[in-house]
Amino acid sequence: MCQYSSEDGFATEWHLVHLGSRAVGGAGLVFTEATAVEPLGRISPNDLGIYHDEHCEMLSRITSFIHGQGAAAGIQLAHAGRKAGTASPWAGGEPIAPEVLGWGPIAGPSAIPFAEGYQTPEPLDSAGIARVCRAFADAAARALTAGFDVVEIHSAHGYLLHEFLSPLSNHRSDDYGGSLENRARLVREVIGSVRSVWPERLPLFVRFSVTDWVEGGWTVAECIEVARSLTALGVDLVDCSSGANTPSANIPVGPGYQTGFAARIRAEAGIATGAVGMITSPVQADTIIRTGQADLVLLAREMLRDPYWPGRAARELRQEQHSPKQYLRAW
Repeated sequence: MCQYSSEDGFATEWHLVHLGSRAVGGAGLVFTEATAVEPLGRISPNDLGIYHDEHCEMLSRITSFIHGQGAAAGIQLAHAGRKAGTASPWAGGEPIAPEVLGWGPIAGPSAIPFAEGYQTPEPLDSAGIARVCRAFADAAARALTAGFDVVEIHSAHGYLLHEFLSPLSNHRSDDYGGSLENRARLVREVIGSVRSVWPERLPLFVRFSVTDWVEGGWTVAECIEVARSLTALGVDLVDCSSGANTPSANIPVGPGYQTGFAARIRAEAGIATGAVGMITSPVQADTIIRTGQADLVLLAREMLRDPYWPGRAARELRQEQHSPKQYLRAW
């Protein structure tokens, strides 16, 4: 979950305590928020980044603490695309005027703004596409230096890679637009760039919005077709979310409403999946795994509400407790 607590992308003491407390709470894998691979790829000026070598020092401190609690450390590499340049939620969350933002033109597949009031993105040319691929690869190399165990490429929620996948935001007529093969070209190239520096021994995840929830948009069937090709590219797991590429989507939100996507991709694309979305109870999460709907359950808002959810889940499900020795008296 984005924390909007950085300046020029640098992690802070807030991130150390925020992420570290989830490891203390018993999570097996602790992910950073969406972490920008270049300055223009930030959702807000206060997003976490990994586009400077200097970012690695504090990130290394965080991964060291996470490892010290017996957990793995993951980082989500992201580029906000046409959704870049907004204020933090507590500052209103609205797009910041370009002259105030001072970043230069934001990027996208086509000159189509996300919504009224957002900047019109500048379509990436071949040099811009090459720059983005290098930025993801450089970020993955820094993630390795900083001690992360898992990299996830963020291709969901209306950010740059999802924008290329969806016909709603991609109106290109070159090799990166039109057919599904072309619209998926950039995400495949980014995966290749990342895998060129990310060791085979370490997992690589990709997060997809499995559907846009809008007629004429990116579909479950298309996502399954793309997912079928990912194992050969070195992807180990697809993290199955949905939506957020258009403000007009009508999403039937409810408990476990996205779990069926993880189940379908797991069964039809033959790749491991992670389930997300209003998964809140230990029994609910356990059932998803035990019935083979997904290989991992990933929690976000519920872990914001309760950093010690894994310990409570272990107790409720009568599983072995993995609390730090300092907290054993509490259990």
